[in-house]
Amino acid sequence: MGSKYNRQRVYEYAKKWAYSRNPSYYNYDPVGGDCTNFASQCIFAGYNEMNYNKNNGWYYINGNNKSPSWTGVGFLYKFLISNKGKGPSGTETTIDRLEIGDIIQLSFSGDLFSHSLVVIQNGKSTENTLVSAHTFDVFGKRVQDYSYLKYRCIHIE
Repeated sequence: MGSKYNRQRVYEYAKKWAYSRNPSYYNYDPVGGDCTNFASQCIFAGYNEMNYNKNNGWYYINGNNKSPSWTGVGFLYKFLISNKGKGPSGTETTIDRLEIGDIIQLSFSGDLFSHSLVVIQNGKSTENTLVSAHTFDVFGKRVQDYSYLKYRCIHIE
């Protein structure tokens, strides 16, 4: 458990691509945002295995052929929490238990979660945990510096 997910590779990928776009992937900024696409790219950098199940997988072939979970905040959460097949899986946890490469999702409305962040350093609290993200490109931003109503944390197994 945990040995297959290379957290250092996630960190290096997030650092390299935080302020630019990897040309191997479509940039979804103009069509709703690139945050979960970037989070999926980071997870893939550390896990290196996709799940090509057409109904509930997690994969990217090109901008028009990818799973909803690759780019959708709620879909990524559902995939990670329920995945029993190929690809990464995760568990919902508390912020103090997160590690580099884990995911935080924010809700700005209080109901719908609409932004995915990649943990690059866990400081055990929103004040000290640092993240990287796209759409509003950041590397090393504190979670507490976002204006959100709720957050949830996903630990990648």
